[in-house]
Amino acid sequence: MASKCVHKGCGKEFTDSEEQCVYHPGPPVFHEGQKGWKCCKPRVLTFEEFLGIPPCTTGKHSTVDDTPVEPAKKPANDEAITSLSAQLAATETAPPRPVASPAIAPPSNAPSPAPEEPDSDDPSLEIPTNATCRRRGCGSGYDASKSREEEKCVHHPGQPVFHEGSKGWSCCKRKVLEFDEFLKIPGCQEKKQHLFVGKVKPAGEEKVETVRSDFYQTPHSVNASLYLKKIDKENAKVNFASTSVDLDLPTTDNKRFKDTYQLFAPIDPEQSKFRVLGTKLELTLIKADGTSWPVLKSDDKWSGERIQIGKAGRV
Repeated sequence: MASKCVHKGCGKEFTDSEEQCVYHPGPPVFHEGQKGWKCCKPRVLTFEEFLGIPPCTTGKHSTVDDTPVEPAKKPANDEAITSLSAQLAATETAPPRPVASPAIAPPSNAPSPAPEEPDSDDPSLEIPTNATCRRRGCGSGYDASKSREEEKCVHHPGQPVFHEGSKGWSCCKRKVLEFDEFLKIPGCQEKKQHLFVGKVKPAGEEKVETVRSDFYQTPHSVNASLYLKKIDKENAKVNFASTSVDLDLPTTDNKRFKDTYQLFAPIDPEQSKFRVLGTKLELTLIKADGTSWPVLKSDDKWSGERIQIGKAGRV
């Protein structure tokens, strides 16, 4: 009889207890608007990106949740609990606390709209052996020994909703307080088949016109994040010039983002650097003259605010 793995990030049904399992052994971490897992480094801003963080540990499936429990900190009062829980809401997440006066606009934490999933799998596409249903709240694994006509997919068609400490889905009424309980809320809508691979992608490379970005600065650097999933690390190209950054970012799912960012102020191209993460590109731009940046690009609209992290220089 098939059992369902309770490891976070896995959730597959299995019959062989020796089967390989890829999962997150640590608990989820939400801090100052960032979301991630204690067991690995990626940190993201939106809930959709959090769910997309790839598991970091390989082991064996289990029906016993052995995730370590974080020691509870006694809150000062109920208002403290509400304040902490509100950080989970993407639209209510607080930006980094400003220190000193000169500052740039805080990162935008507004959630990106989730891409619409196709209604069914393309029959011409092969389904991988360890594929998991892509619909939220389902988590069923592909079983080649069963007919696709026998499948029933119970999932959540809506979006996650976090408000004043409660957690739930926009498509159903149930609300819970703990994050682990939220992950276990059963789906509220049923379809006849699971969604494992989706539709055939059109031939040719898909051009990405724009990507969401945010940044913060210190007296000596500007640290920017460009949000683009599945960047091909081996073929990504980032060229720094004194007043611009050339970007050529192909992805492993046949997309490409190309652009030249004309920067607000000069940088030191030799000292500036970048790194590719699972859901974004991080730029560390070393200031050439110590100017406080109100915007990242020279043609961006000024917000009138500047938030700086770290000790400010004398004015």
